[in-house]
Amino acid sequence: MFTINIYLRFALIAVTLIGGVILTMVFGFWYAFPFILIGLALLIGYIFLGTVQSAALLMQKMDFIGAEKRLDLTFKPSWLYSANRAYYYMIKGGIHMQNKKYAEAEVMLEKAQQTGLPSDNERAMVFLQQANLAVVKNNYTGAQGLMRQAKQQKVTEPQIKEQIAEFDKALKNQGAMRTMQQRHRGAVMQPGGKRRRPKAR
Repeated sequence: MFTINIYLRFALIAVTLIGGVILTMVFGFWYAFPFILIGLALLIGYIFLGTVQSAALLMQKMDFIGAEKRLDLTFKPSWLYSANRAYYYMIKGGIHMQNKKYAEAEVMLEKAQQTGLPSDNERAMVFLQQANLAVVKNNYTGAQGLMRQAKQQKVTEPQIKEQIAEFDKALKNQGAMRTMQQRHRGAVMQPGGKRRRPKAR
């Protein structure tokens, strides 16, 4: 999808609207109308679409600092079109995850889910990130529940499918390790492989 550089957009908004006002004063409104119309269209697009698309492109390049700066240029996130607003929270949550700001990431990802993501790909990605957060907090039961929800989505992106499969495998291995540790906790091994509990004092 074609994207206008945000700084070029700002320049075009300023030139067309200021130029339109000047033309209105000198020649009249109808001479200025095309400039004002273009300026207003660019301004409305910026307000309701924000900088989400260009921030997503920077995220794909692993430029998290650039993506965060680009998102910060969004005028008012709450005014964004619902799909873009959900993407805004999703990207913001991903950036916080990279910066290990887990509390902030949890809030943003929850907002993304509540706002309503447009496809199963995005929903699965958010569930995956939330499962990762649950693991960070040692909440393996919560992580497993979130992974079940992620796997229930009809994911079409091969990269997301691969990430879900890898995380699910790692989560199962961690779960098996924890189960083994719990079973052996407090047990004392004896020669011959037998095991007994420590005597109560």
